[in-house]
Amino acid sequence: MSTPAPRRLAGFDVFPIGLGCMNLSHAYGPPVSREQAQRVLLEALDQGVTHFDTAALYGFGHNESLLGDVLSSQRQRMVLASKCGMTGVDVNGDGKKVRVIDGRPNTIKQTCDEALQRLRTDVIDVYYLHRWDKKVPVEESVGALGDLVRAGKIRQIGLSEVSADTLRRAHAEHPIGALQTEYSLWTRNPEIAVLETCAELGVTFVAFSPVARAFLCNTLHQTDTLDAKDIRRSMPRFEANNYAQNLALLPPYVALAQEVGCTPAQLALAWLLHRAPHVVPIPGTTSVAHLRDNVAAAQVKLSDEVMQRLDGLIHQGNVAGARYSAQGTSEVDTENFA
Repeated sequence: MSTPAPRRLAGFDVFPIGLGCMNLSHAYGPPVSREQAQRVLLEALDQGVTHFDTAALYGFGHNESLLGDVLSSQRQRMVLASKCGMTGVDVNGDGKKVRVIDGRPNTIKQTCDEALQRLRTDVIDVYYLHRWDKKVPVEESVGALGDLVRAGKIRQIGLSEVSADTLRRAHAEHPIGALQTEYSLWTRNPEIAVLETCAELGVTFVAFSPVARAFLCNTLHQTDTLDAKDIRRSMPRFEANNYAQNLALLPPYVALAQEVGCTPAQLALAWLLHRAPHVVPIPGTTSVAHLRDNVAAAQVKLSDEVMQRLDGLIHQGNVAGARYSAQGTSEVDTENFA
């Protein structure tokens, strides 16, 4: 089987599908064992994955340290992305870190220095503002990231969960290499303006949660089995009544995957790759088998007719529940469908 053509990520050539590393340390339950995480990360390299995405937030530094421990000796084989602007802070002085959004220039620069130490590298290839801190003009936060570029600590600036208007403001301050937002069949918000604006400005669009936090894998049929600390428990789409309605969308989708000759997860990833050439999905997993399945999606070919059918099967008009809770929605700067 031929190797798929690379895609451009903020000026770097990468395998069309990257690895979102969050799952190994954060969000969906306790961190996996170091041994299992190492298996996944090294298998990703062996499968040809070249784009690895982490953040200071994930496990409050645990994920960056994990990548530094496992992958620093392979640094030349990878494009390394991390994030600042949302970290764990001991706010109450009790030793317990809580998530804090802080886009002040000094905080950004301190977070970068800490990330470089944890990642065991001299430079981060793509460094994202994880959330725009709305108390700080985006130009100030991006200005600090520009200082980091000039200092040689990062190579390209990225933004996460921002609107097309905010992207334009930021890009006017310093060229933006990548923009990262949730995008999948059941989350179409980027189609309002962000996807097109990225193409216009030459910004790579990085799609996180591309298999809809396991929904599009056809493996999560009950949400009451999720870990008590799983972030999906606070997401309206995974609330019992909403999720029951959403599950009803899957049978024709799964049937179409069978018709195409791929798995449901591969169909979701192939749909994204066929949407536009500047889209790079970053599915996450704790499973070597799922990793191999995801990587193979880069070989799946979809006809225009299949793409049209997919657009009609699952979309913003028939998915039940909002993407985030009211609190989560207030923290992002992405356009919303009416």
